[in-house]
Amino acid sequence: MYLIPFLLLTSLLPLTITAETVLGIYILSRHGDRSSKSTPPTNLTTLGYSQVFTSGSYFRSRYVSSSASSPILGISHDLVNFKQIAASAPLDTVLMPSAQGFLQGLYPPVGNQLGVQTLRNKTEVQTPLDGYQLIPVQTVTTGTASEDSAWLQGAGNCANAITSSNEYLSTPEYQDLLNSTSDFYKSLAPVVNATFGEDFLSYKNAYAIYDLINVATIHNASIPFSSLLTPSTLSQLSSLANTHELSLAYNNSDPVRAIAGSTLAAQVVQALNTTLTASSHAPKINIQFGAYGSFQSFFGLANLTSLPAITNTDTDGTDFTAIPDYASTMTFELVTNASVPSPSTFPAPEDISVRFLFHNGTTSNSSHPVAYPLFGQPALELPWTDFVKGMNAFAVGDQSDWCQACGNSTGVCASVAPQGSLCPGGSNDGGRGISKAVAGVIGAMVTLAVILGVEALVFLGAGLRLIRKNRLASSGNNNGAVTETDKAS
Repeated sequence: MYLIPFLLLTSLLPLTITAETVLGIYILSRHGDRSSKSTPPTNLTTLGYSQVFTSGSYFRSRYVSSSASSPILGISHDLVNFKQIAASAPLDTVLMPSAQGFLQGLYPPVGNQLGVQTLRNKTEVQTPLDGYQLIPVQTVTTGTASEDSAWLQGAGNCANAITSSNEYLSTPEYQDLLNSTSDFYKSLAPVVNATFGEDFLSYKNAYAIYDLINVATIHNASIPFSSLLTPSTLSQLSSLANTHELSLAYNNSDPVRAIAGSTLAAQVVQALNTTLTASSHAPKINIQFGAYGSFQSFFGLANLTSLPAITNTDTDGTDFTAIPDYASTMTFELVTNASVPSPSTFPAPEDISVRFLFHNGTTSNSSHPVAYPLFGQPALELPWTDFVKGMNAFAVGDQSDWCQACGNSTGVCASVAPQGSLCPGGSNDGGRGISKAVAGVIGAMVTLAVILGVEALVFLGAGLRLIRKNRLASSGNNNGAVTETDKAS
């Protein structure tokens, strides 16, 4: 690992770069607090709603408001401009409401003055709920009701990823933990026997057991045999669940296991590149809501899991080998220190950089995101071309590439003929695409954006699917398409 300790320590400080211009952002957010997966239907709780709203409010204060600390160039401060924002989430009772709650914080009600429309006959119509703003969330059909499932890879449909995750169950590491923790899990029977039978209590079901008990410790006024849930026991439950889920989401020698992170990487590059190449007509803010599996897969692929765990009051602690807390966010900032003459005229690609930030848990004005280095190198800001090259090393954003990586040959994969990758992925792609000059990269990405906007190309696998956005009458909103990565969360 090449990380310089001093550099990492300084990254914990709030970022205040006065000469910098933020051109656009991409946010992946986990949902807020929810009920247990083991007692479906799983629902977003009032606490979870508050968490995502608080996070949305923070990102407003950072990027959107007229007094924002790092305002996005040309962003509409109060009245949402549908051309400038793209949000997406699977349709279920946790992720979709989380998206709506976050957006309420990002663009809150505008009051009696801004929230009024004057008709031709001079009648004034006041927006309900004090100027409440209705922001469309694009629905991702794959992953519907995924929050009722505890199986990490179940919603992905990627055959090789499912097989790879299952292979963890036959490794010596898994068998050792299964055997060494047997008595520990059996000792929890009095606490969970109303939900789980004794045969269920083993490391094999580490996450489901942890999830049930974790939810109970947050919400239940009384827990059977609560004296068994000592701080040491709760810590061990969490640690075992972290190990179990990371092992299912990522394996250094078998990249397909992290297909969720690979599709996310392609999605991020595509979205930021569209912001760059179609600045005045593309979203400046891209937000998607997904599952912890997507976080963990990306953390492994981007070499973030090699960073040391950090305990810090400003970040609530960060450990990239652990399951991210509710309402966690990772953000990709597209930034430049060059002069920007107008919101529609961006600097040359060589003058643009990307910064990665992560916050574990609810983000607020007292608990900020922190910048971390990607790909095992020390820099907190990467030149655009280096960032795209690093992401391309594991990105999978083309249907034929996905079908090949996943080993799928039925459904849409049955009719996919081998062809050039639109967003090459994997280290075995023969150096396609991004290893060329930056002009070629950007040109290819522009072509991708056009294709995505015209053809209803369906991305399957790892929960990646393309959805068209219906034209909003008289809203000025552009037609477009986004993809979504979803796993059980």
